[in-house]
Amino acid sequence: MKTLGSTLIETRDLTKVYLRKKQSQVKAVDQVDLKVYRGESLAIVGRSGSGKTTLLNLIGALDRPTSGTVIFEGKDLGDLSNRELALLRRQEVGFIFQTFNLLPALTALENIEVALAPTCMSREKRQEKARTLLDTFEIMDRSDHLPLELSVGQRQKLAIARALARDPTLIIADEPTGEMDPVSGREIATKLVELNRKYNVTLLVASHGAFSYSLAKRVLFLKDGRLVSQEEAGY
Repeated sequence: MKTLGSTLIETRDLTKVYLRKKQSQVKAVDQVDLKVYRGESLAIVGRSGSGKTTLLNLIGALDRPTSGTVIFEGKDLGDLSNRELALLRRQEVGFIFQTFNLLPALTALENIEVALAPTCMSREKRQEKARTLLDTFEIMDRSDHLPLELSVGQRQKLAIARALARDPTLIIADEPTGEMDPVSGREIATKLVELNRKYNVTLLVASHGAFSYSLAKRVLFLKDGRLVSQEEAGY
């Protein structure tokens, strides 16, 4: 059995509360204590509304908690300014969303290039890296196609390639196979785990079950914002 690496991310008593009408409160994330280890593939599994997306947003510095702490590579994210958080996201985290979030007016090649724009790479180097990533995901022949001209599976491959463009420490994937048929979903899930193993990039995936979480090295279950056992979660 592979030994887990050092701690990359740790959450302590992490809580996110949203206020609804008439001042009612909803705890989307409720006192979560979690460690994510460097180089591992971890699946967070839970039904729709269990708090998976909120938890990923807190870990990926897209949102701030109501209370509790997120430690990323020894840094308390609560101590960082919005600008510092933006820099951390840009340099350390690659995001993969269920709805892809591709730029519709740009080609497949340009969608990856634009992710590299904030770097000091020359345009030639950016294009070279973008082509390499497209080739890795076997969509190089679609490099001049717009996102709407690609199949759902090809769009998700492009989204993953874009997430890898800046060589992130962590990949966060929120329901990466949710829009796909089972065969395409299995292909994407397998590709993500292959990338985790090949490049030792830490992979954190949220799924309600469509993602084949049997591929992940570790699986945790979320229900009503809290980490629970598989039995409690109903799986």
